[in-house]
Amino acid sequence: MFSKETYIKRRRAIKEYMKSGIILITGNGEVGTDYLDNTYHFVQDSSFRYYFGIDRTDMFGVIDIDNDNEYIFGYDFTISDIIWMGKQPKLKDEGSNVGIENVGSYNDLKEFLKANSNREIHYQPQYRGDNIITLCDLLGKTPTEIENGSSEKLCYAIANQRIYKTPEEIIEIEKAVNITREMHLKAMQTAKIGMREYEVVANIQEVVNNHNCTNSFPTICTTNGQTLHNHYHGNTLESGRMLLIDCGVKTIEGYCGDMTTTFPVEAKFSPKQASIYNILIDAYNHAESILKAGITYKEVHLATVTKIAEGLKSLGLIKGNIEDVVKNGAHALFMPHGLGHMLGMDVHDMESFGEVIVGYNGEQKSTQFGLSSLRMGRVLEDGFVFTVEPGIYFIPDLIKKWKDEGINSEFLNFEKIEEYIDLGGMRYEGDYVIENGNPRRLGMKMPKTIEEVEAERAKAYKN
Repeated sequence: MFSKETYIKRRRAIKEYMKSGIILITGNGEVGTDYLDNTYHFVQDSSFRYYFGIDRTDMFGVIDIDNDNEYIFGYDFTISDIIWMGKQPKLKDEGSNVGIENVGSYNDLKEFLKANSNREIHYQPQYRGDNIITLCDLLGKTPTEIENGSSEKLCYAIANQRIYKTPEEIIEIEKAVNITREMHLKAMQTAKIGMREYEVVANIQEVVNNHNCTNSFPTICTTNGQTLHNHYHGNTLESGRMLLIDCGVKTIEGYCGDMTTTFPVEAKFSPKQASIYNILIDAYNHAESILKAGITYKEVHLATVTKIAEGLKSLGLIKGNIEDVVKNGAHALFMPHGLGHMLGMDVHDMESFGEVIVGYNGEQKSTQFGLSSLRMGRVLEDGFVFTVEPGIYFIPDLIKKWKDEGINSEFLNFEKIEEYIDLGGMRYEGDYVIENGNPRRLGMKMPKTIEEVEAERAKAYKN
Protein backbone atom coordinates (compact mmCIF):
# COMPACT_ATOMS: atom_id res chain seq x y z
CA MET A 1 0.00 0.00 0.00
CA PHE A 2 1.21 3.49 -0.83
CA SER A 3 0.97 6.45 1.54
CA LYS A 4 -2.38 7.87 2.64
CA GLU A 5 -1.59 11.02 0.67
CA THR A 6 -1.34 9.04 -2.58
CA TYR A 7 -4.93 7.79 -2.31
CA ILE A 8 -6.25 11.18 -1.19
CA LYS A 9 -4.57 12.81 -4.20
CA ARG A 10 -5.98 10.19 -6.60
CA ARG A 11 -9.55 10.68 -5.33
CA ARG A 12 -9.21 14.45 -5.45
CA ALA A 13 -8.14 14.25 -9.11
CA ILE A 14 -11.12 12.16 -10.18
CA LYS A 15 -13.50 14.51 -8.35
CA GLU A 16 -12.05 17.43 -10.27
CA TYR A 17 -12.50 15.56 -13.57
CA MET A 18 -16.07 14.35 -12.91
CA LYS A 19 -17.24 17.62 -11.25
CA SER A 20 -20.60 16.29 -9.95
CA GLY A 21 -22.57 13.20 -9.00
CA ILE A 22 -21.73 10.05 -7.05
CA ILE A 23 -18.97 7.63 -8.00
CA LEU A 24 -19.53 4.02 -6.94
CA ILE A 25 -16.55 1.70 -7.36
CA THR A 26 -17.14 -1.97 -6.63
CA GLY A 27 -14.45 -4.18 -5.17
CA ASN A 28 -14.46 -7.89 -5.87
CA GLY A 29 -15.68 -10.78 -3.74
CA GLU A 30 -14.52 -14.35 -3.41
CA VAL A 31 -15.81 -17.02 -5.78
CA GLY A 32 -16.07 -20.69 -4.89
CA THR A 33 -14.42 -23.27 -7.11
CA ASP A 34 -16.55 -26.28 -6.21
CA TYR A 35 -18.15 -25.16 -2.95
CA LEU A 36 -18.54 -21.82 -1.21
CA ASP A 37 -15.52 -21.92 1.11
CA ASN A 38 -13.06 -23.39 -1.40
CA THR A 39 -12.34 -20.25 -3.37
CA TYR A 40 -10.32 -19.16 -6.35
CA HIS A 41 -7.36 -16.91 -5.60
CA PHE A 42 -8.76 -13.49 -4.74
CA VAL A 43 -7.89 -10.60 -7.07
CA GLN A 44 -9.12 -7.14 -6.11
CA ASP A 45 -10.62 -4.86 -8.74
CA SER A 46 -7.74 -2.66 -9.83
CA SER A 47 -9.69 0.60 -9.87
CA PHE A 48 -10.99 -0.01 -6.35
CA ARG A 49 -7.46 -0.70 -5.18
CA TYR A 50 -6.13 2.34 -7.05
CA TYR A 51 -8.47 4.77 -5.27
CA PHE A 52 -9.14 3.01 -1.96
CA GLY A 53 -6.07 0.84 -1.40
CA ILE A 54 -7.79 -2.05 0.40
CA ASP A 55 -7.03 -5.55 -0.82
CA ARG A 56 -9.80 -7.63 0.69
CA THR A 57 -13.18 -8.92 -0.35
CA ASP A 58 -16.62 -7.33 -0.63
CA MET A 59 -15.64 -3.68 -0.35
CA PHE A 60 -17.32 -0.69 -2.00
CA GLY A 61 -15.93 2.80 -2.44
CA VAL A 62 -18.15 5.86 -2.81
CA ILE A 63 -17.13 9.40 -3.70
CA ASP A 64 -19.90 11.96 -3.25
CA ILE A 65 -18.53 14.80 -5.33
CA ASP A 66 -21.24 17.39 -4.65
CA ASN A 67 -20.95 17.05 -0.86
CA ASP A 68 -17.20 16.36 -0.87
CA ASN A 69 -17.58 13.14 1.12
CA GLU A 70 -15.87 9.79 0.67
CA TYR A 71 -16.93 6.44 2.06
CA ILE A 72 -15.85 2.82 2.29
CA PHE A 73 -18.61 0.28 2.79
CA GLY A 74 -17.83 -3.28 3.78
CA TYR A 75 -17.77 -5.33 6.95
CA ASP A 76 -15.83 -6.04 10.09
CA PHE A 77 -14.64 -9.55 10.77
CA THR A 78 -16.61 -11.58 13.31
CA ILE A 79 -15.14 -13.75 16.04
CA SER A 80 -15.94 -16.75 13.85
CA ASP A 81 -13.81 -15.23 11.08
CA ILE A 82 -10.99 -14.48 13.50
CA ILE A 83 -10.95 -18.08 14.77
CA TRP A 84 -10.11 -19.25 11.26
CA MET A 85 -8.09 -16.26 10.01
CA GLY A 86 -6.41 -14.73 13.05
CA LYS A 87 -6.65 -11.13 14.20
CA GLN A 88 -7.87 -8.78 11.47
CA PRO A 89 -7.95 -4.98 11.13
CA LYS A 90 -11.10 -2.99 11.74
CA LEU A 91 -12.80 -1.43 8.72
CA LYS A 92 -12.52 1.99 10.37
CA ASP A 93 -8.74 1.60 10.65
CA GLU A 94 -8.44 0.43 7.05
CA GLY A 95 -10.39 3.49 5.93
CA SER A 96 -8.23 5.79 8.03
CA ASN A 97 -5.10 4.33 6.43
CA VAL A 98 -6.24 5.72 3.06
CA GLY A 99 -7.67 9.00 4.36
CA ILE A 100 -11.34 7.99 4.71
CA GLU A 101 -13.20 8.37 8.00
CA ASN A 102 -16.71 7.47 6.80
CA VAL A 103 -17.25 3.70 6.83
CA GLY A 104 -20.36 1.55 6.90
CA SER A 105 -21.94 -1.79 6.13
CA TYR A 106 -23.48 -3.13 2.95
CA ASN A 107 -26.94 -2.20 4.29
CA ASP A 108 -25.66 1.32 5.00
CA LEU A 109 -24.56 1.54 1.37
CA LYS A 110 -27.94 0.34 0.20
CA GLU A 111 -29.69 3.01 2.26
CA PHE A 112 -27.27 5.69 1.07
CA LEU A 113 -27.90 4.86 -2.59
CA LYS A 114 -31.65 4.68 -2.03
CA ALA A 115 -31.62 8.12 -0.41
CA ASN A 116 -29.66 9.50 -3.36
CA SER A 117 -31.46 7.66 -6.15
CA ASN A 118 -32.46 10.95 -7.78
CA ARG A 119 -28.81 11.84 -8.34
CA GLU A 120 -26.44 10.65 -11.08
CA ILE A 121 -24.58 7.54 -9.90
CA HIS A 122 -21.51 6.62 -11.94
CA TYR A 123 -20.14 3.07 -11.87
CA GLN A 124 -17.59 1.24 -14.00
CA PRO A 125 -18.42 -1.66 -16.39
CA GLN A 126 -18.72 -4.98 -14.58
CA TYR A 127 -16.79 -8.03 -15.75
CA ARG A 128 -18.03 -10.44 -13.05
CA GLY A 129 -21.53 -11.85 -12.79
CA ASP A 130 -21.64 -11.65 -8.99
CA ASN A 131 -20.93 -7.90 -9.11
CA ILE A 132 -23.69 -7.39 -11.68
CA ILE A 133 -26.14 -9.15 -9.34
CA THR A 134 -24.92 -7.03 -6.42
CA LEU A 135 -25.45 -3.80 -8.36
CA CYS A 136 -28.94 -5.00 -9.30
CA ASP A 137 -29.67 -5.27 -5.59
CA LEU A 138 -28.07 -1.93 -4.73
CA LEU A 139 -29.59 0.11 -7.55
CA GLY A 140 -32.89 -1.71 -8.13
CA LYS A 141 -32.13 -2.48 -11.77
CA THR A 142 -32.12 -5.54 -14.03
CA PRO A 143 -28.84 -7.17 -15.16
CA THR A 144 -29.34 -5.73 -18.64
CA GLU A 145 -29.86 -2.24 -17.21
CA ILE A 146 -26.69 -2.62 -15.13
CA GLU A 147 -24.66 -3.77 -18.13
CA ASN A 148 -25.96 -0.91 -20.28
CA GLY A 149 -25.82 1.72 -17.55
CA SER A 150 -22.13 1.97 -16.74
CA SER A 151 -20.65 5.45 -16.99
CA GLU A 152 -18.52 6.14 -20.05
CA LYS A 153 -17.54 9.45 -18.49
CA LEU A 154 -16.22 7.60 -15.43
CA CYS A 155 -14.30 5.18 -17.65
CA TYR A 156 -12.58 8.06 -19.41
CA ALA A 157 -11.91 9.77 -16.08
CA ILE A 158 -10.26 6.68 -14.59
CA ALA A 159 -8.39 5.79 -17.79
CA ASN A 160 -7.04 9.30 -18.25
CA GLN A 161 -5.73 9.21 -14.69
CA ARG A 162 -4.40 5.67 -14.36
CA ILE A 163 -2.75 5.72 -17.77
CA TYR A 164 -0.09 8.16 -16.53
CA LYS A 165 2.11 6.15 -14.18
CA THR A 166 3.70 8.02 -11.30
CA PRO A 167 7.32 7.39 -10.20
CA GLU A 168 6.17 5.20 -7.30
CA GLU A 169 4.06 3.12 -9.67
CA ILE A 170 6.94 2.72 -12.13
CA ILE A 171 9.11 1.43 -9.28
CA GLU A 172 6.51 -1.26 -8.56
CA ILE A 173 6.10 -2.19 -12.21
CA GLU A 174 9.85 -2.47 -12.57
CA LYS A 175 9.95 -4.83 -9.59
CA ALA A 176 7.39 -7.00 -11.37
CA VAL A 177 9.38 -6.85 -14.61
CA ASN A 178 12.61 -7.95 -12.92
CA ILE A 179 10.89 -10.91 -11.26
CA THR A 180 9.30 -11.74 -14.62
CA ARG A 181 12.82 -11.66 -16.08
CA GLU A 182 13.88 -14.26 -13.49
CA MET A 183 10.99 -16.48 -14.57
CA HIS A 184 12.20 -16.44 -18.16
CA LEU A 185 15.84 -17.02 -17.23
CA LYS A 186 14.79 -19.98 -15.08
CA ALA A 187 13.01 -21.51 -18.06
CA MET A 188 15.94 -20.89 -20.41
CA GLN A 189 18.40 -22.38 -17.94
CA THR A 190 16.42 -25.54 -17.09
CA ALA A 191 14.29 -26.62 -20.08
CA LYS A 192 15.72 -29.69 -21.82
CA ILE A 193 14.76 -32.31 -24.36
CA GLY A 194 12.49 -34.92 -22.79
CA MET A 195 10.94 -32.66 -20.15
CA ARG A 196 7.25 -31.94 -20.17
CA GLU A 197 5.99 -28.39 -20.52
CA TYR A 198 4.42 -28.57 -17.07
CA GLU A 199 7.83 -29.30 -15.55
CA VAL A 200 9.12 -26.05 -17.05
CA VAL A 201 6.02 -24.27 -15.69
CA ALA A 202 6.81 -25.69 -12.23
CA ASN A 203 10.30 -24.17 -12.41
CA ILE A 204 8.83 -20.83 -13.49
CA GLN A 205 6.28 -20.91 -10.68
CA GLU A 206 9.02 -21.45 -8.11
CA VAL A 207 10.33 -17.97 -8.95
CA VAL A 208 6.85 -16.46 -8.46
CA ASN A 209 6.46 -18.11 -5.06
CA ASN A 210 9.99 -17.22 -3.92
CA HIS A 211 9.13 -13.53 -4.32
CA ASN A 212 5.73 -13.78 -2.57
CA CYS A 213 4.00 -12.76 -5.79
CA THR A 214 1.13 -14.09 -7.86
CA ASN A 215 0.86 -14.59 -11.60
CA SER A 216 -0.35 -11.59 -13.56
CA PHE A 217 -2.01 -14.09 -15.93
CA PRO A 218 -1.88 -17.88 -16.47
CA THR A 219 1.54 -18.87 -17.79
CA ILE A 220 1.86 -19.78 -21.46
CA CYS A 221 4.58 -22.40 -21.94
CA THR A 222 4.27 -24.28 -25.20
CA THR A 223 6.11 -25.95 -28.05
CA ASN A 224 3.07 -25.06 -30.16
CA GLY A 225 3.67 -21.33 -30.31
CA GLN A 226 1.52 -21.06 -33.41
CA THR A 227 -1.46 -21.14 -31.00
CA LEU A 228 -1.28 -17.59 -29.67
CA HIS A 229 -2.59 -18.17 -26.15
CA ASN A 230 -1.86 -21.84 -25.54
CA HIS A 231 -2.39 -22.82 -21.89
CA TYR A 232 -1.95 -26.56 -22.41
CA HIS A 233 1.21 -27.81 -20.70
CA GLY A 234 1.21 -31.52 -21.51
CA ASN A 235 3.60 -31.75 -24.47
CA THR A 236 7.07 -33.27 -24.31
CA LEU A 237 9.95 -31.02 -25.32
CA GLU A 238 11.31 -32.53 -28.52
CA SER A 239 14.32 -31.86 -30.72
CA GLY A 240 13.63 -29.38 -33.49
CA ARG A 241 10.89 -27.49 -31.62
CA MET A 242 10.85 -23.97 -30.19
CA LEU A 243 9.55 -23.27 -26.69
CA LEU A 244 7.49 -20.09 -26.27
CA ILE A 245 7.16 -18.66 -22.74
CA ASP A 246 4.72 -15.81 -22.06
CA CYS A 247 4.41 -15.07 -18.34
CA GLY A 248 4.53 -12.41 -15.64
CA VAL A 249 4.00 -11.64 -11.98
CA LYS A 250 1.81 -9.32 -9.99
CA THR A 251 3.59 -7.84 -6.97
CA ILE A 252 2.16 -7.66 -3.48
CA GLU A 253 1.32 -4.00 -4.25
CA GLY A 254 -0.73 -5.09 -7.26
CA TYR A 255 1.44 -4.16 -10.27
CA CYS A 256 2.17 -6.45 -13.22
CA GLY A 257 4.99 -7.60 -15.43
CA ASP A 258 4.53 -9.28 -18.81
CA MET A 259 7.30 -10.63 -21.03
CA THR A 260 7.65 -13.26 -23.76
CA THR A 261 10.67 -15.19 -24.95
CA THR A 262 11.06 -17.99 -27.48
CA PHE A 263 14.05 -20.32 -27.64
CA PRO A 264 15.02 -23.67 -29.11
CA VAL A 265 14.41 -26.85 -27.14
CA GLU A 266 17.98 -27.78 -28.04
CA ALA A 267 20.94 -25.72 -26.90
CA LYS A 268 21.26 -23.90 -30.22
CA PHE A 269 18.99 -22.52 -32.93
CA SER A 270 18.77 -24.47 -36.16
CA PRO A 271 19.51 -22.43 -39.32
CA LYS A 272 15.79 -22.31 -40.17
CA GLN A 273 14.83 -21.24 -36.63
CA ALA A 274 17.57 -18.62 -36.64
CA SER A 275 16.46 -17.15 -39.97
CA ILE A 276 12.97 -16.40 -38.60
CA TYR A 277 14.15 -15.42 -35.12
CA ASN A 278 16.54 -12.83 -36.53
CA ILE A 279 13.67 -11.26 -38.49
CA LEU A 280 11.63 -11.15 -35.27
CA ILE A 281 14.40 -9.44 -33.28
CA ASP A 282 15.16 -7.00 -36.12
CA ALA A 283 11.48 -5.99 -36.05
CA TYR A 284 11.53 -5.65 -32.25
CA ASN A 285 14.65 -3.49 -32.39
CA HIS A 286 13.08 -1.33 -35.06
CA ALA A 287 9.99 -0.80 -32.92
CA GLU A 288 12.15 0.18 -29.98
CA SER A 289 14.14 2.62 -32.12
CA ILE A 290 11.09 4.67 -33.14
CA LEU A 291 9.26 4.78 -29.79
CA LYS A 292 8.87 8.34 -28.55
CA ALA A 293 6.29 10.72 -27.16
CA GLY A 294 4.10 12.05 -29.97
CA ILE A 295 4.11 9.01 -32.23
CA THR A 296 0.96 6.89 -32.38
CA TYR A 297 1.34 3.28 -31.37
CA LYS A 298 -0.51 2.35 -34.54
CA GLU A 299 2.39 3.89 -36.49
CA VAL A 300 4.84 1.81 -34.46
CA HIS A 301 2.79 -1.33 -35.12
CA LEU A 302 2.67 -0.72 -38.87
CA ALA A 303 6.40 0.04 -39.03
CA THR A 304 7.11 -3.17 -37.14
CA VAL A 305 4.98 -5.42 -39.35
CA THR A 306 6.56 -3.75 -42.38
CA LYS A 307 9.95 -4.82 -41.05
CA ILE A 308 8.66 -8.38 -40.60
CA ALA A 309 7.27 -8.40 -44.14
CA GLU A 310 10.61 -7.20 -45.53
CA GLY A 311 12.42 -9.99 -43.71
CA LEU A 312 10.00 -12.66 -44.87
CA LYS A 313 10.29 -11.35 -48.42
CA SER A 314 14.05 -11.83 -48.24
CA LEU A 315 13.37 -15.54 -47.55
CA GLY A 316 10.89 -15.80 -50.40
CA LEU A 317 7.74 -16.22 -48.27
CA ILE A 318 6.30 -12.83 -49.29
CA LYS A 319 6.38 -11.25 -52.74
CA GLY A 320 5.39 -7.94 -54.31
CA ASN A 321 5.57 -4.36 -53.10
CA ILE A 322 5.94 -4.28 -49.31
CA GLU A 323 3.78 -1.17 -48.92
CA ASP A 324 0.96 -2.99 -50.74
CA VAL A 325 1.58 -6.13 -48.66
CA VAL A 326 0.99 -4.21 -45.42
CA LYS A 327 -1.84 -2.08 -46.82
CA ASN A 328 -3.74 -5.23 -47.80
CA GLY A 329 -2.94 -7.00 -44.52
CA ALA A 330 -1.06 -9.91 -46.10
CA HIS A 331 1.53 -9.78 -43.32
CA ALA A 332 -1.20 -10.72 -40.83
CA LEU A 333 -0.94 -14.32 -42.00
CA PHE A 334 2.27 -14.33 -39.94
CA MET A 335 1.36 -11.82 -37.21
CA PRO A 336 -2.40 -11.73 -36.68
CA HIS A 337 -2.22 -9.73 -33.42
CA GLY A 338 -1.31 -6.24 -32.30
CA LEU A 339 2.11 -5.07 -31.19
CA GLY A 340 1.29 -4.43 -27.54
CA HIS A 341 -0.96 -3.11 -24.80
CA MET A 342 -0.98 -0.90 -21.72
CA LEU A 343 0.53 -2.39 -18.55
CA GLY A 344 -0.09 -1.52 -14.92
CA MET A 345 -2.32 -2.89 -12.18
CA ASP A 346 -3.89 -5.15 -14.84
CA VAL A 347 -1.69 -7.02 -17.27
CA HIS A 348 -3.85 -5.49 -20.02
CA ASP A 349 -4.37 -2.33 -18.06
CA MET A 350 -8.00 -1.24 -17.62
CA GLU A 351 -9.11 -3.40 -20.53
CA SER A 352 -12.49 -3.91 -18.85
CA PHE A 353 -13.25 -0.33 -19.95
CA GLY A 354 -12.76 -1.30 -23.58
CA GLU A 355 -9.86 -0.86 -25.98
CA VAL A 356 -11.43 2.17 -27.68
CA ILE A 357 -11.33 4.13 -24.41
CA VAL A 358 -8.00 2.96 -23.04
CA GLY A 359 -6.01 2.12 -26.15
CA TYR A 360 -7.44 4.61 -28.64
CA ASN A 361 -8.76 7.50 -26.52
CA GLY A 362 -12.09 7.37 -28.33
CA GLU A 363 -10.88 6.79 -31.89
CA GLN A 364 -12.40 3.82 -33.68
CA LYS A 365 -10.29 0.75 -34.35
CA SER A 366 -9.54 -0.78 -37.73
CA THR A 367 -11.66 -3.74 -38.78
CA GLN A 368 -8.92 -5.28 -40.95
CA PHE A 369 -7.79 -8.76 -39.93
CA GLY A 370 -4.72 -8.46 -37.73
CA LEU A 371 -4.90 -4.71 -37.31
CA SER A 372 -8.28 -5.13 -35.62
CA SER A 373 -6.42 -6.98 -32.82
CA LEU A 374 -4.17 -3.99 -32.07
CA ARG A 375 -5.21 -3.15 -28.52
CA MET A 376 -3.52 0.25 -28.46
CA GLY A 377 -3.14 2.80 -31.24
CA ARG A 378 -3.11 6.15 -29.43
CA VAL A 379 -0.41 8.80 -29.25
CA LEU A 380 2.34 7.85 -26.80
CA GLU A 381 2.92 10.23 -23.90
CA ASP A 382 5.23 10.56 -20.92
CA GLY A 383 4.16 8.21 -18.15
CA PHE A 384 2.72 5.54 -20.45
CA VAL A 385 3.81 1.99 -19.63
CA PHE A 386 3.18 -0.58 -22.33
CA THR A 387 4.47 -3.73 -24.01
CA VAL A 388 6.22 -4.28 -27.33
CA GLU A 389 5.52 -7.79 -28.61
CA PRO A 390 6.05 -8.69 -32.26
CA GLY A 391 5.50 -12.28 -33.34
CA ILE A 392 5.90 -14.55 -36.35
CA TYR A 393 3.69 -17.62 -36.61
CA PHE A 394 3.02 -20.44 -39.03
CA ILE A 395 -0.59 -21.39 -38.27
CA PRO A 396 -1.53 -24.42 -40.41
CA ASP A 397 -5.30 -23.85 -40.43
CA LEU A 398 -4.93 -20.16 -41.28
CA ILE A 399 -2.39 -20.87 -44.02
CA LYS A 400 -4.70 -23.53 -45.53
CA LYS A 401 -7.71 -21.20 -45.42
CA TRP A 402 -5.88 -18.36 -47.14
CA LYS A 403 -4.38 -20.69 -49.73
CA ASP A 404 -7.70 -22.43 -50.49
CA GLU A 405 -9.58 -19.13 -50.74
CA GLY A 406 -6.84 -17.24 -52.56
CA ILE A 407 -6.64 -14.57 -49.84
CA ASN A 408 -3.76 -12.18 -50.59
CA SER A 409 -2.35 -14.79 -52.98
CA GLU A 410 -0.64 -12.09 -55.04
CA PHE A 411 1.62 -11.38 -52.03
CA LEU A 412 2.17 -14.84 -50.57
CA ASN A 413 4.34 -17.72 -51.79
CA PHE A 414 2.38 -20.58 -50.24
CA GLU A 415 4.75 -23.25 -51.56
CA LYS A 416 7.64 -21.61 -49.73
CA ILE A 417 5.53 -20.86 -46.63
CA GLU A 418 4.67 -24.54 -46.29
CA GLU A 419 8.38 -25.34 -45.92
CA TYR A 420 8.22 -23.51 -42.57
CA ILE A 421 4.88 -24.83 -41.38
CA ASP A 422 6.45 -27.12 -38.75
CA LEU A 423 8.36 -24.23 -37.18
CA GLY A 424 5.38 -23.26 -34.99
CA GLY A 425 5.46 -19.69 -33.73
CA MET A 426 7.62 -17.24 -31.84
CA ARG A 427 7.36 -13.82 -30.26
CA TYR A 428 9.48 -11.56 -28.08
CA GLU A 429 8.08 -9.05 -25.59
CA GLY A 430 9.51 -6.30 -23.42
CA ASP A 431 7.94 -3.63 -21.20
CA TYR A 432 8.55 0.10 -21.74
CA VAL A 433 7.90 3.48 -20.18
CA ILE A 434 8.04 6.87 -21.91
CA GLU A 435 10.08 9.34 -19.84
CA ASN A 436 11.02 12.86 -20.96
CA GLY A 437 9.81 11.99 -24.43
CA ASN A 438 11.99 8.89 -24.80
CA PRO A 439 11.48 5.16 -24.28
CA ARG A 440 13.16 3.12 -21.54
CA ARG A 441 12.91 -0.64 -21.37
CA LEU A 442 12.01 -1.58 -17.83
CA GLY A 443 14.08 -4.05 -15.85
CA MET A 444 17.57 -5.42 -16.07
CA LYS A 445 19.08 -6.54 -19.38
CA MET A 446 17.23 -9.45 -20.91
CA PRO A 447 18.69 -12.02 -23.35
CA LYS A 448 17.50 -11.15 -26.84
CA THR A 449 19.98 -11.96 -29.58
CA ILE A 450 20.68 -15.52 -30.71
CA GLU A 451 24.09 -15.40 -29.01
CA GLU A 452 22.60 -14.18 -25.71
CA VAL A 453 19.83 -16.77 -25.74
CA GLU A 454 22.18 -19.62 -26.61
CA ALA A 455 24.45 -18.59 -23.73
CA GLU A 456 21.54 -19.13 -21.33
CA ARG A 457 20.45 -22.34 -23.05
CA ALA A 458 23.96 -23.79 -22.66
CA LYS A 459 23.40 -23.71 -18.88
CA ALA A 460 20.51 -26.18 -19.21
CA TYR A 461 22.77 -28.69 -20.93
CA LYS A 462 25.89 -28.05 -18.87
CA ASN A 463 25.52 -31.21 -16.80
